Amino acid sequence: MAPNALGELVTVTDVGQRVECQWCHAHNLPDARSCDRCGAPLDQRDRVSDAGWRQAPRLRDLTQIHFGSSTVQVDGDMVPVAELALDAADSVFFEHHAMLWKDETVPMSVMDTPGGAKRLLGDLPFVLSVAHGPGHIALSRDAAGELVVLPIDGTAAVELRGHALLVASGSMSYSFSKVPGLKTALLSGTGLYMDRFEATGEPGVIVVHGFGNVFERTLAEGERIHVEPGGFLYKDASVSIDMVSVDLATVDGDSKASQGMKAAKDMAGRGFRGLKAARALMKEGVSGAAAQVLGGGGAAVLGDALSSSRAATFMALTGPGRVGIQSMYQDRATG
Repeated sequence: MAPNALGELVTVTDVGQRVECQWCHAHNLPDARSCDRCGAPLDQRDRVSDAGWRQAPRLRDLTQIHFGSSTVQVDGDMVPVAELALDAADSVFFEHHAMLWKDETVPMSVMDTPGGAKRLLGDLPFVLSVAHGPGHIALSRDAAGELVVLPIDGTAAVELRGHALLVASGSMSYSFSKVPGLKTALLSGTGLYMDRFEATGEPGVIVVHGFGNVFERTLAEGERIHVEPGGFLYKDASVSIDMVSVDLATVDGDSKASQGMKAAKDMAGRGFRGLKAARALMKEGVSGAAAQVLGGGGAAVLGDALSSSRAATFMALTGPGRVGIQSMYQDRATG
């Protein structure tokens, strides 16, 4: 609706009169300050780096986003909160520990999740909580960062880093997909699987939490980039993913043998398990170290051993589609 010359509200049907959101491309009323579908400010230009990375829109405090007959309101900035006003016809789902508060009258249930034992092995939530309208509920992550609202229409699908979801509208279908490469899981903390959300014909929305700042880049058909696994946040399902190891040059004339000795010493400084893994690395190579460490439950030690080698592991992402990254993540040594 928009006011006419007499101040009366009339429906705006001419798309040419509407303002297109630069972030999600939804069309909004001419006098709107923020996008109704993703919350991006409409009176600010996209901030894009020379390499083509767009900064996620800085959502204004108390910005409202609509889905179905309900709204999401984003509060705060350091540790942002998504406050939802749910209509009786709508529902949302989320990991239970993300809930901050709710109206007493908002009914809760649990959502059946696919995968069974794979979910436990892959560090996926075994159950997801569901909140039904009418009423209010608020969610947040226990970490500083940014909230990014991703509207999903038609049959589009988006895949997220594990535990990056804050909340999804109940119209979305939920499953998971495997991350290629055991080495990735050991080194990056991405886990074995990614969460997958797909529209089922009805428009839906997911709210994503990224550590630090969030950036997005749209890859052309066949365009390929390398992303440090800890920085990966989300991608369109059309973007393919595989793991690559890039050989690193020696530093200050160090030989392979001396670098291998450094890795062994590093593991040896981590206690008895590290000592066993260091001996295996020197005598039998990485495969022997893997058997020793994994057998003793020391996956983190093996991850450090592998990361100390001359090869760096990256996620190779190939377009077409969007890729989202986060600027801060928990390092495997400190997380």
